[in-house]
Amino acid sequence: SDPEDLEGWGLSPRGAGYLFGGDIVKGFNQANGIDVIARAHQLVMEGYKWMFNESLVTVWSAPNYCYRCGNVAAILEFDENLKQQFRIFEAAPADVRGVPVRKLVPDYFLQ
Repeated sequence: SDPEDLEGWGLSPRGAGYLFGGDIVKGFNQANGIDVIARAHQLVMEGYKWMFNESLVTVWSAPNYCYRCGNVAAILEFDENLKQQFRIFEAAPADVRGVPVRKLVPDYFLQ
């Protein structure tokens, strides 16, 4: 399920789960005695995105998702006083990723 700028609940375009609005987040946070929901599993081009007066944040930590999205990534860190800091990073260049180079010709053609 994903946050959306709406009131209440809505159907998710992903085909499963729901969309939920700021009123749902506010009620959940109050009922559970928390200030912020930190969530993931939704692409955010800037690495992170605050919503609903900073009561929910989406953090995305896969840079250049699927080697084609061009997004940056983020990690959310908290210190011992719960002061937060985002660390933003870009994808490593292909030549330093440690990903094996694709073979253009299968081995069985080389025998």
